Amino acid sequence: MKILWELFWTFAKMGVMTFGGGYAMLPILQREVVESKRWVTEEEIMDYYAIGQCTPGIIAVNTATFIGQKKQGIAGGIMATLGVVFPSVVIISVLAGLITNFSHLVWVQNAFASIQVCVCVLIFNAVMKLLKKSVVDKRTAAIFAVVLVGSVFLRISPAWFVIAAAVTGILLKNLEVKGK
Repeated sequence: MKILWELFWTFAKMGVMTFGGGYAMLPILQREVVESKRWVTEEEIMDYYAIGQCTPGIIAVNTATFIGQKKQGIAGGIMATLGVVFPSVVIISVLAGLITNFSHLVWVQNAFASIQVCVCVLIFNAVMKLLKKSVVDKRTAAIFAVVLVGSVFLRISPAWFVIAAAVTGILLKNLEVKGK
């Protein structure tokens, strides 16, 4: 039971920091569950990010669910999910009541504009960290370049990019092994 509450509170602390969406939480999630708690490895968290991106729902919630399930089964997945969602529900409920009354104020508009800039930096840092750990050879660099260009010019679901990258990675690795 103790580990279930630890999952809940760990993800609840992270859930407080989800301003700007799940991507802004990724550096905190990385630091907390990989570096501090050691519940998952670098490779596992990257896999969870990828799967969380192409499955329905918010990437941070999906990732929390995967980590909780790995750590403590279905109950762990439920507690981690509830933990990551709980602060957002409370904050959104409070803000919804206040925002309509104060959204016309210039200082409120400026605060939200500044928060957006901060979130962009947090997302950029998460992307750079993932990029350094993911693009490690010519094969992964080529996949990265194709997906980057494709995502800029094509209007298709990110899930298709993930599936295509997975298939391409398997094929290229098999060709590389056969060539040796």
